[in-house]
Amino acid sequence: MAYKNQQEFIDALERAGELIRIKTYVDPHLEIAEVTDRISKSGNGGKALLFENTGYAFPVLMNAYGSEKRMCMALGVNKLDDIAHEIESLFKLLTKPKESILDKLNLLPKLGQFASWMPKVRSGKGECQEVINMDPDITKIPVITCWPKDGGPFVTLPVIHTRDPHSQIRNVGMYRMQVFGPKLTGMHWHKHKVSARHFAEYKKLGKKMPVAVALGGDPVYAYSATAPLPDNVDEYMLAGFLRKKKVELVKCITQPEIEVPADADFIIEGYVDPNDEPIWEGPFGDHTGYYSLPDWYPKFHITCITHKKQAVYPATIVGIPPQEDAWLGKATERIFLAPIKMTMVPEIMDMDMPVEGVFHNLVISQINKDYPGQGQKVMNAMWGAGQMMFNKILVIADQDTRIQDYLNLARTVFRNLDVVNDVAFATGPMDVLDHSCSKLGFGGKMSIDGTAKMEEEIEDRNWLHAPGKELVLPGLKRTDFLAFPEIEAVNTDLLDDQIPVLVIAVKKSRKGHIASLHQQLCSSMAALEGVKMILYVEHTVDPNDLPIALWRFCNNLDPKRDYHLFKQESSCQPGKYFACLGLDGTMKTKEFDDFQRDWPNIIVAADETIAAVDQKWDQMGLGKFIPSPSLKFKKQIYGEEAVAKG
Repeated sequence: MAYKNQQEFIDALERAGELIRIKTYVDPHLEIAEVTDRISKSGNGGKALLFENTGYAFPVLMNAYGSEKRMCMALGVNKLDDIAHEIESLFKLLTKPKESILDKLNLLPKLGQFASWMPKVRSGKGECQEVINMDPDITKIPVITCWPKDGGPFVTLPVIHTRDPHSQIRNVGMYRMQVFGPKLTGMHWHKHKVSARHFAEYKKLGKKMPVAVALGGDPVYAYSATAPLPDNVDEYMLAGFLRKKKVELVKCITQPEIEVPADADFIIEGYVDPNDEPIWEGPFGDHTGYYSLPDWYPKFHITCITHKKQAVYPATIVGIPPQEDAWLGKATERIFLAPIKMTMVPEIMDMDMPVEGVFHNLVISQINKDYPGQGQKVMNAMWGAGQMMFNKILVIADQDTRIQDYLNLARTVFRNLDVVNDVAFATGPMDVLDHSCSKLGFGGKMSIDGTAKMEEEIEDRNWLHAPGKELVLPGLKRTDFLAFPEIEAVNTDLLDDQIPVLVIAVKKSRKGHIASLHQQLCSSMAALEGVKMILYVEHTVDPNDLPIALWRFCNNLDPKRDYHLFKQESSCQPGKYFACLGLDGTMKTKEFDDFQRDWPNIIVAADETIAAVDQKWDQMGLGKFIPSPSLKFKKQIYGEEAVAKG
């Protein structure tokens, strides 16, 4: 369904019992983020929050997309899978042979629907231009500061419009914007992004690049701006498809080359000048749960701000998962499964991105396997599919495995796994926010082929635990590791669930420490012959808190650089060999790892912010007191700054 504007969406949330109005004053500087973090982690995403007393003329809407129900409401569906099914049906209708005139006539109504989804530029002004400020001041909008080491306030849900200077094709994307002054922000677009390519073309031409930023309006706009669409596909066509109604656009006041949604709450108009020196932007507490560290980015000069008379400022926070962005990611996972299946990887049946993997770090694919090597074929196809090029760890399961049942998935994958032959490593482009890479935006990837193996795929008959055979796992406990004082804690519970994996927390103290420890463990402990993989995490991490341990592990691992494969003849069964793959998910430093980049800290709220929110909790009408999620992570930070001090 289409919402007339953001206010109609807010009203719908309230009617559904999905919105809490907060009338107590809450400071946009850190406090709004702290309240939202507590609510978003309170179970099932909590509620959407409307902060009505911000010290500014405008309320702030937070956590609007922060649950499956609210994400479905935003997109006008009962289930996220409904959209994928509709896309698949549409694709089949358009591609099937048209053998008769009747077949062709039956297609006409669907083509008419296509036309009804295309964006339309209307004449005159939109409701987004009810108030026009030709002397703009973005500091009069309640732009929130999320985390204590952020470089300043950031616009976190901006729908940013640019055009290719040659083709005039529009791009709509979402990139954070740090506020530096009344008329100046940063424009944080990475080199992989379409807007960055547009900017490069304007730079060649020596022309200023017109830009417009929309905030609010139909909630589908913000989702469409994050969607991984192919280049030159208009995001507002996707928005029209999702809302079943075309998006109406109006021309900007000072940047008439750019058209923006007529129903938006705010429009920030301006330009980026390629002749400007870039600005030092950041740090920013990012969706990885770590700070993204400062770097040079283009300046955005604001020429005009327009808004509705009763505008509401929409914002979000990102940080240690789970957060609201997990549901934006889940929508993408479900919606884009059908296009991936139909155009690039026909054998794919399902896909899952666990929240601990913060989208790009961990992806699980279920395939319909028909021939040997098909797992490797899917690996290469997935890593070449749009934003899947940023994927770090790809797990491939077959048609008999329900991939959302993580316990059963792990059992099946590891029963089918030969860690010598079924784990593949590669290098390629990585998310610029991935701090584990030795080089910015370029690093290692790993694919784990957990499909049942065919005869041709079994490489070595002397494998102690042949793929597909039931595992006989050792009974290990913490006291078995007392000979290794650097080991702070061990999770052996997975062995009890028939998953041959250990998670070990290690306090590193020398170069090559994890590699040598892995060698020592595997060569000296006969019981480890039943273990196929050991995940090493920081000594500050509790390996028995598996979701947090996996989140830290996935973020800190460059698979190709950080793997250690141990392989030797079995002491229990001579003539057989066993292998154990060690993966180093610890913090990397110059001292112990020859790592030359700064390593970021994880994101926690400041003590004074936690205390301030604690004090006013009972006044906000939020129900039972929820302590700060940051308290759990205080012992995991290294120093107090955005850069970790090892």
